[in-house]
Amino acid sequence: MTDNLTLAEAALWLRLSERALYALARAGRIPAAQVGGKWIFPRASLARWLALQAEPAAGAPLAPPPIVAGSHDPLLDWAVRESGSRLAVLSGGSLAGLEALAEGRAIIAATHVLDPDSGGFNEAAARDALGARPAVGIVWAWRDQGMILPAGNPRRLARVEDLVAGDIRVIGRQPRAGSHVLMVHLLTEAGLRLDQINLLPDPAMAEDEVAAAVAEGRADAGFGILAEAARRGLDFVPLLRERFDLVMGLRSYFEPAFQALLHFAQGEAFRRRAAAMGGYDIGEVGRVAFLL
Repeated sequence: MTDNLTLAEAALWLRLSERALYALARAGRIPAAQVGGKWIFPRASLARWLALQAEPAAGAPLAPPPIVAGSHDPLLDWAVRESGSRLAVLSGGSLAGLEALAEGRAIIAATHVLDPDSGGFNEAAARDALGARPAVGIVWAWRDQGMILPAGNPRRLARVEDLVAGDIRVIGRQPRAGSHVLMVHLLTEAGLRLDQINLLPDPAMAEDEVAAAVAEGRADAGFGILAEAARRGLDFVPLLRERFDLVMGLRSYFEPAFQALLHFAQGEAFRRRAAAMGGYDIGEVGRVAFLL
């Protein structure tokens, strides 16, 4: 048994993808050395590193509960139930999920927060919420975000600017939701303010509540994902393709709960479900999006 492992051998031993292991090595987050342009991983050092991820240090706080907090995503909800991961989902908005992760009330934060300055997703919000805590962002899916409209689009809405007509009722999201951040950004890009649209007084707390408000005639438009519009036979105007990530500490990445979910998300049943829902690109599921 060799004392040093190649990238492929170490990835197989750790049950990581080579891309994930390469990202950890490049960031200096795992024992590795680059020799002659190739990565080498000392087996003994890897074993010690892995043990540290699995075992909390003496006096460390209790491990967070096996909860995925943050943004609501119907594909994630389904996968958590079907994967046998023993995770629980607590939806409450992307920023609330990151706060729960930072405070040890969840093991994973589900987020889709646009950074208007860079045009990227989730890393800036995670850094703001977690500070110096080490964490990793894992791609769950790319999603089609836009306006959810009644079947047939009777008001002929095609752009964000069309929402300023005073008689158009818009169902919003809670301020800490990624969809709210996106809505404010798109309005700003169009030269509009939030107070120029007719928002219903009570925001929707999840993606499916937006679609329900439109389907039931309580709203003429709302911001949400294609999958929820399609599920209710509603019209949809795409506005943005967004990345939905799962953010967690490195130790949590290696826990059986997340590994079970990730393994399920790389299977055929998951691919069929995503295709049937519509509006998902799962080609990068499991990829390391960023390291903090």
